[in-house]
Amino acid sequence: MAFPVPEPGLVISYAHLWHRERGEKKTEGVKDRPCVIVLKIERQNEMVVVTVSPITHRQPSSETPALELPQSVKRHLGYDSEKSWIVLDEINQFAWPGFDLRPIRGRNGRIDYSYLPPKLFERVAAGIRDVWRRSRGKSVRRD
Repeated sequence: MAFPVPEPGLVISYAHLWHRERGEKKTEGVKDRPCVIVLKIERQNEMVVVTVSPITHRQPSSETPALELPQSVKRHLGYDSEKSWIVLDEINQFAWPGFDLRPIRGRNGRIDYSYLPPKLFERVAAGIRDVWRRSRGKSVRRD
């Protein structure tokens, strides 16, 4: 399987492991879901580490920082029409390409949907920075 070059803003299919699931001693995400690459770090020895934020259909509680994904963006991504949110206080980090990337059904083995529009990605990145600045973020390392 050929993997795309990981870049911030790219939406991928990934078995995201929620922080609460890690607390329950789970090592695998229960559901494959779209996630947004929010950070890419190129380390020495050519290793690339990416940070992703999950996209969920479940409406977040009022305490959970999230951005609703506009329907126009969902159409652009080729994703379903149900309401969805990008969760800003949960991230996974892993070495690219990693074992938890998943092929998207009906897309000939592809794991990427497309990119978020730049203005929406800027809002996502700003929201995540704000969450982490206030020490409210939850991170799960997946290597």
